[in-house]
Amino acid sequence: MGGRLALGVCALLCALSPVTLLAHDDAGGASFAVTVLDQTGKAIQTASVAFKNSSGAVVRQGTTDEAGQLLVAGLPIGTYTIEASAPGFAVGIRTAQQAAASGVLEISISLNVANTATAVNVEGGIDSIAAQLAPSGNRLEATSATSQISGQFIKNFTSPLADFNEVIQMAPGTFSVNSNGVGLGQGKTFFRGFKDGQYTMTFDGIPFQDTNDPTHHSWAFFPGQWLGGVDFDRSPGNASTVGPTNFGGSIGLLSQDLPSSPNITATGSYGSFNTRLLDLGIDSGLFGPGKKSNLFIDLHQLLSDGYQTYNYQKRVAGSMKYQYKISDSSVLTAFFGLIDVWTNTPDTNQPNRGQVAQFGDNFLLNGDPSSPYYYGYSFYHIQTDFGYIGFQSDLGDGWRLDNKASTYRYWNKQNLEKNLTKLTSTSAIDKLNGANHVGDIVSLSHQSRWGSFRTGAWYDWSYTDRYQYPSSPFTWADSISPNFHEHFITQIFQPYAEYEFRATSKLVFTAGVKAAHYNMNFNQFQDNGKIVGCLGGKLDSSKSCVGGAAFIAHGVGYNSWLPSAAARYRVQRNWSVYAQFGEGNTIPPTSVFDVPNAAVEAPPKPTLAKTYQVGSVLKFNRWTLDVNSYYIHFQNPYAAVNDPANQNEPVYVLTGPSNTKGVEAESSVFFGGGVSLYLNATLGAAKYANTGLWVANAPKDTETMGLTWQRKNWDVGFLNKRIGRLYNDNGSVNQAIPIDPFSVSNVFMNYTIKHASFLRGSKLGLAVNNLLDNHNIVGISPAAAATAAAPFTPSNGDLLTLLPGRSFMVSLTFGYAPKR
Repeated sequence: MGGRLALGVCALLCALSPVTLLAHDDAGGASFAVTVLDQTGKAIQTASVAFKNSSGAVVRQGTTDEAGQLLVAGLPIGTYTIEASAPGFAVGIRTAQQAAASGVLEISISLNVANTATAVNVEGGIDSIAAQLAPSGNRLEATSATSQISGQFIKNFTSPLADFNEVIQMAPGTFSVNSNGVGLGQGKTFFRGFKDGQYTMTFDGIPFQDTNDPTHHSWAFFPGQWLGGVDFDRSPGNASTVGPTNFGGSIGLLSQDLPSSPNITATGSYGSFNTRLLDLGIDSGLFGPGKKSNLFIDLHQLLSDGYQTYNYQKRVAGSMKYQYKISDSSVLTAFFGLIDVWTNTPDTNQPNRGQVAQFGDNFLLNGDPSSPYYYGYSFYHIQTDFGYIGFQSDLGDGWRLDNKASTYRYWNKQNLEKNLTKLTSTSAIDKLNGANHVGDIVSLSHQSRWGSFRTGAWYDWSYTDRYQYPSSPFTWADSISPNFHEHFITQIFQPYAEYEFRATSKLVFTAGVKAAHYNMNFNQFQDNGKIVGCLGGKLDSSKSCVGGAAFIAHGVGYNSWLPSAAARYRVQRNWSVYAQFGEGNTIPPTSVFDVPNAAVEAPPKPTLAKTYQVGSVLKFNRWTLDVNSYYIHFQNPYAAVNDPANQNEPVYVLTGPSNTKGVEAESSVFFGGGVSLYLNATLGAAKYANTGLWVANAPKDTETMGLTWQRKNWDVGFLNKRIGRLYNDNGSVNQAIPIDPFSVSNVFMNYTIKHASFLRGSKLGLAVNNLLDNHNIVGISPAAAATAAAPFTPSNGDLLTLLPGRSFMVSLTFGYAPKR
C-alpha cells in the first residue's frame, strides 16, 4: 500500500507543481488553433501543419493531436498561409490568415482524398481514409498478424459499458460472451484456440496477470473509459514482446492520449437492466510555464441490476494521467487508477439447464433466504489499483530510452454459497485471492543507417495471499481450518535483445532472443484435508488440525530461452509481405503443489508453443486488405495422474500437443459520402495431434461485417459477428459437447459536436447490443461425467452460458472546451 500511495502522491505532486493550472496565451504574439479534418468531417491525427509568412518562408511547423487539432502561440503578428498535409490526402491550404495580438484565431482545414493510383503513403499507422475509418486493421510496417483498434472506434462503436472484451470482439477470429450483459461482469475472450491465461495482456506496455495461474481480471482493472486504443497482436511477437504468456498473442491496452486543448465532458447513460453510468472526464490541455504539462482525469460510477436475476453490479473508479515535457527530448508520464467493484455473482456464474427451462434464460439467483440461490449468500468485493511512472528520452546519436516503474494490486474478497442443494453452517466459503505487484520495464534502442538495435528487460515482483474457509452463509463465521491457505512470492525477469537489419530499402530482417526466468517461493498452510491436509497432524471431530507442521515451504524456478525471427518485404509502396517465427511458453500453475502433504518431488517444466505465420498488408486510399495464415504447435498444459508405484505421488503429464492452423483476412472499403464497409473472416482448426479432436472453444470459422456512416457530426454503424461451430470438453474428454453457430448484431448512433466549438465533445448516443435478441447456448459445463460410450448427455444439471438478451443504452454527454 505504501508503494501505491507513494506513486499516486508523486504523480499528483507532479501534476500540481506548476505555479498555475490555467492555460494562458504566450504574451507578445499571435495564436492559431488549427483543426484538420477529412472530407467526412473526421479528425485527422498526426497531420503536418506549416505556417508560412508573406514571403513564403516557413516560420513554424507542428502535427495535430488525436482530435485533429494543433495550437500554436507566439507567432509574429502578420498574415500567414497555413498548409496541412496527411498521408493519403491532398494538401489543404488556407491563405491570407490575419493574426492579431489578442485572442486565438480558429482555422478549420478539410483535406480531400488524393488520387488513388498516385498518392498512397505507406508510413504511419493510418495511411488511407479506408484504414482510418475501419474498426481495425494492420500496419504496412507489421511483421505479425496485428489489429489496431482506435480510440474513435471505442468511443463511437462500442457500448458506454464496454470493457476490453467488447472492444476487440470484432477483430478476426475473436469472440467473447458475458451472460450478464456488456461490461456487467467478467467475460472471457478466445481466439486461435487459446483461452484467457494463454495470451498476455498489457496496459501501456506493462504486462499484468494473476499470480497463481496467469489469467487476467481486466474487467476489474481497465474499464472502457480509460482506453484510448488497443494494439492486438495474435502472435508471440518479437523478442521485445514481453509477458507471462504471449505465446498465444498480446492484447495491448492503451491509455488515452492527452490533447493539447482543454476539454471537459460529463456523461450520463441509462439503459436496459436499470443500468446507470455517470462519467466525468477532464482534459487540461497544455498548461503551466512553457505549457509543458498536460493532465487527464476520469471519474465514473456504474450501477446495474444486470441481465441475470439479482446479479447486481456496482463499480466506482477514477484514473489520472499526467505528462510533463522535461525538454524537447524527454517526457515524464504518470498514470494511476483505482477501482472498487461489488457484485452478487455466485460461484457457478451460470444457471443450470433445469432452471433455465423453469425460470427463463436470465435466471441466476433469487430473493428467497431459504434457498441456496439467495442473492444474499453469494457476493464479492474486488479492489484494484494500477499505476506507473514512465520516462522517455531521446539520448542523441540514435539512442532512445523508455522506462516504466509500475505497481498494481488485485484484491478479490468473496463470500459464496457452495452447496446448492442444502444450506448448513459450513456450506458457504469465505474466499480471498489477493496479490500485490511491483515491477519495472525498460527498453533501450539505437537507430543507425543499417537498422535498429533494441534491448531491455521486464521485472515483476509479487506477493500473493489466497485462502478458502468453510463458512456459515447465515453469520459468515469461519471454520478454524481452511480448505486451503497459501502465501507465495513470484519473481519474473525477462531480458531480451533483438536487431532489425535493413538489408535493402525494401527488405528488413529482425531476429532476437528473450530469456524467461520465473522463481516462486511459497508456503502452504495446514488445511482440513481438501488440499495438503494437516502436514503430519490429524483432524479432530471439528475438522481442525491437531499437531503437524504449520506450513510446508516450496521453491521452484523455471528458465527458458525464447528466440524469434521475422522478415518484411515492401513489394510496392502500398503493399508489404511478412513472415515470422516465434516461441513462447507458460509455466505450470501453483496448483501443481495442491496434493496431499504437498508431496511433489519433480515439478513439471514450462510448456512451449512454436508459431509460424506469413501475411500481407495492402492499402489504398479507399480500400485495404490484410491476410495472414498461421501454424502453431502447442505442448499444452499438464494434467495430474497418480504414480502407479506410489498412489500418493502425482505424476504430471502433458495433455497432448495440439496443432492450430488457419487463415485470417480483414478488409475495409470506403465508398464515399462517409459510408464504409468492413469485413473480416477466419477459417481454421485447433486439434490435438494425438487424437485429431478439437480444442475447446476453437470455432471452425468466424465472420464479421460492419457498415458505418461517419460524416461530419454523425457516427452510425451496424456490426455483426458470427461464430461458427465449436466444441466444449467434458472433463478429460475432448470434443464432447457441440456448440451450434451463433451471431450477435449491434447498432450504434452518435451525434457529436466537433471542430472548434466551445461545446466540442457534446454528444447524443444510442447503443443497441444483440439487436436480434438471440438467446443461443454458447457454452456448457456438463453435470454428468463423460464415458467412452456416451461422451455427453444433456441433463438438468448442466451449467449453461447464454447470450444476454437485447439491451439499449442512451447517453448524453455535455462537452465544454474553453477558449484558450
